[in-house]
Parts: sequence; C-alpha cells; structure tokens
Amino acid sequence: MARSLAAARGWTGWQWTCLDDLWRRESAYQTTATNPTTGAYGIPQALPASKMASAGADWRFNPATQITWGLDYIENRYGDPCTAWEFWLRHGFY
Repeated sequence: MARSLAAARGWTGWQWTCLDDLWRRESAYQTTATNPTTGAYGIPQALPASKMASAGADWRFNPATQITWGLDYIENRYGDPCTAWEFWLRHGFY
C-alpha cells in the first residue's frame, strides 16, 4: 500500500527505497507503533499522534490514512523521502 501511494506522487526507485528504509526504522509499518519516550505513533511516527486526524478520522488504525498523512508530512517538510531519510540518518528522527 505504501509503495502504491508513494508511486502516485512519483516517488519510485531511490525515493521509494528511502521511504521504505525510513518507515522500517521508525515503526516497521505497524499502525499502533508507539514510542514509549515521546508518544510518537503509527507508521510515520506522528508527534503528537493526533496530527494524523487531518488525514482521516480513522487515523488510529487505518494504514492508508497514516501513510497518506506521512507522505504529506514528508513532502511539506522535506520535499521528498530521500531528504527525510538523510535527515533521519544525521539526527535519528525526522
């Protein structure tokens, strides 16, 4: 699902690889992954978790909603997944 939604934005090839690496490290694609220290939640590890409500009321458990929010976040903050991944590699978060 994440690959398909990313591809719809033109994020294939290396951009997909960067996104996949990022989210495997952040949450292993678990919709209920919660950072015990910060409370970051879901596939994209939103902080606060409730920010994902802007993508849909079902943000707590729907992977499509979480992925859509996460892709929007990456696009708005970093421009693309590889830039987000490079930031993560330097800082341990994105």
